[in-house]
Amino acid sequence: MPFSLDDIRAAADGIAPIFRQSPQYRAESLGAVLGCDLTIKVETVNPIRSFKGRGTDWFVRGLSDAQPLVCASAGNFGQGLAYAARARNIPLTVFASLHANPLKVERMRALGATVRQAGEDFDAAKAAGQDFARARGDRYVEDGREPAIAVGAASIAVELLATGESYDAIVIPLGNGALLGGMATWIKARSPATEVIGVCAAAAPSMKLSWERGTAIETTSAATIADGIAVRVPIPEAIDSLRGIVDDILLVEEGQIVDSMRLAWRETGQVVEPAGVVGVTAIARWRERFAGRRVATVFCGGNVTSAQATAWRLLD
Repeated sequence: MPFSLDDIRAAADGIAPIFRQSPQYRAESLGAVLGCDLTIKVETVNPIRSFKGRGTDWFVRGLSDAQPLVCASAGNFGQGLAYAARARNIPLTVFASLHANPLKVERMRALGATVRQAGEDFDAAKAAGQDFARARGDRYVEDGREPAIAVGAASIAVELLATGESYDAIVIPLGNGALLGGMATWIKARSPATEVIGVCAAAAPSMKLSWERGTAIETTSAATIADGIAVRVPIPEAIDSLRGIVDDILLVEEGQIVDSMRLAWRETGQVVEPAGVVGVTAIARWRERFAGRRVATVFCGGNVTSAQATAWRLLD
């Protein structure tokens, strides 16, 4: 995914204002529980409740025509692309798995996308979407492969570092790689000493395995509640984009993710979805590694159904 720091600067100034300058602050009580000096950047206070609006808006702004678009999504990327496509009258079809979060499916449709559900997981839905786009002659948009999407996500790092704060470590959820690759590019250019750490679910470790081996490693399943990072088939370009700019990738367990969602609610009042909270999960799991350090993470999604909130006892 070739892009430059100038590209990132342009996106930081040019994406839709509704997605820019998200809240960021020292989360004192949460940091005290975790034993570190913690800053959180909250990417859930926007029309789609996730960071995905940044990259999708920047991607669509760069299109030269209104060719119909097709994508696959667990829900947040599809919402972002639907929001941007609707504003420019571009038809969009989103493929989601048969088990996709119903709230996210409903929101994608409400934003104007045609949603087709196919396959048992995200990667099966992606394959169906690629076949559909190929047959129709539509443009297939792949999160993790399009440079503009990573560039838009990188604008989070621009804002995070713009205050002049220095961080010992920044902990970032890792799905298809656009968020981590985009943010890491800016962070390492502006603050080389800052550790950049990605986080995957242990039940969906393909991105960590691929990063460690330097080539795309598929897994047989990605059965995690963190649907936004449930990657089974990595994108080679995304793996390449992480080389040399990511210091480590950590794995977190399902129960630990739920615990950190409850912790986020209790200490910050934020409802954060599983994929969006794994930065906190990793900091809690490796408490000794982060103890006393200046750390930042991103709450990058907040789409949780009422049934999920009840099942996970988030608001207890």
